[in-house]
Amino acid sequence: MPPTPIPGTRADFGAVKTAIHRRLIQKLNLDRLNEIKREEVRREVSQILEALVVGESTPMNLQERERLAQEVLDEVFGLGPLEPLLNDPTVSDILVNTYRRVYVERNGILEMTHVQFRDDAHLMSIIDRIVSAIGRRVDESSPMVDARLADGSRVNAIIPPLSVDGPCLSIRRFGRDPLTAEDLLSNSTLTPAMLELLQGCVKARLNILISGGTGAGKTTFLNVISSFISDRERIVTIEDAAELQLNQEHVVRLETRPPNIEGKGAVHQRQLLINSLRMRPDRIIVGEVRSDEALDMLQAMNTGHDGSLTTIHANSPRDALGRLETMVAMANLNIPDTVCRRQISSAIDVVVQVSRLSDGTRKVVNVAEITGMEGDIVAMQDIFIFEKHGVRENGEVIGEFRATGIRPKFSDRLLVTGIELPAGMFEFARRR
Repeated sequence: MPPTPIPGTRADFGAVKTAIHRRLIQKLNLDRLNEIKREEVRREVSQILEALVVGESTPMNLQERERLAQEVLDEVFGLGPLEPLLNDPTVSDILVNTYRRVYVERNGILEMTHVQFRDDAHLMSIIDRIVSAIGRRVDESSPMVDARLADGSRVNAIIPPLSVDGPCLSIRRFGRDPLTAEDLLSNSTLTPAMLELLQGCVKARLNILISGGTGAGKTTFLNVISSFISDRERIVTIEDAAELQLNQEHVVRLETRPPNIEGKGAVHQRQLLINSLRMRPDRIIVGEVRSDEALDMLQAMNTGHDGSLTTIHANSPRDALGRLETMVAMANLNIPDTVCRRQISSAIDVVVQVSRLSDGTRKVVNVAEITGMEGDIVAMQDIFIFEKHGVRENGEVIGEFRATGIRPKFSDRLLVTGIELPAGMFEFARRR
């Protein structure tokens, strides 16, 4: 069923807005708009709009006229119907399932909105505006695209013929003010002891792999722990669509490039990773390892570029290692399984598993240490876990964080760098 119309909406409102938008574009000197300040443009557009609205034969009250003016301004300067959602700080995801249905995620829960586009062409114009702003394109020859908004929010668009029912758009929001370590503590994403341990791991230059499912908060968590890196270090970031928000001064951001209209000119993460090794990095941060660049990343970690950070899609720390092994195989170098696993065991020090629970909350459910090899298997031990006990009637997940009682072997590496962890941090916590 289509969504219920917004209270107070008239059937002819959309038609009036479309007509005024068209007439406004005809009256504007678009070349001149690029030369003057945005606020001056808004004032000029508002004056033209007022004259057009007054001259409109359809009677409108003040509230409708103000709303009409704002929506037309959003069409000219913003992303049309999506602007109110983008300005809502409680929205973490915007999911456009064709022009008729727009969903948002708030606090980990999906809900349908009353927002709609006029038609497929209207939605396509918004998608084109997003992707063209960063020099990318989407059309029948290239019907999928990853992009980003000015605030760093991640965008994915897919259009027919791949999307059967019409264009679809997904926006993963990143707040104007990135989350901090204190925010994670206040949200009960992890405990102070877990945060202290991970802060020590970053400062001691351990290689950390952040694992989790879609929407679990991997990139957000990577942003937070990367804040523990010293300002005196040179950081190179490598991403498909640049979205990391590092606050350090010495950061070089690299981004992949899709092929041109002739199918040429693509630059992949593996090429950027190889090039980054020639840029004298102190730290390499790969936004997400997805393919054969995993091999180069492991080799970099094993050849002096310690302190590297990356994320991976996986449901558990053990699955994350399995996925890494599969990605290394994509390089087609016929590396024996045992050799590959030894590379992984010597490169990765810590695996952090983040998860979005059924109630929408996000938790660090596992902090595991890789301890080496046991025969042909990568040995791993849990340091901290989140133990789920059940679910309340309102859907809230009941559980607790606890230490497993194992003191990690990398404690000595932390001690050498001047980081001494409290003796009782790793004491086994019995289930209450």
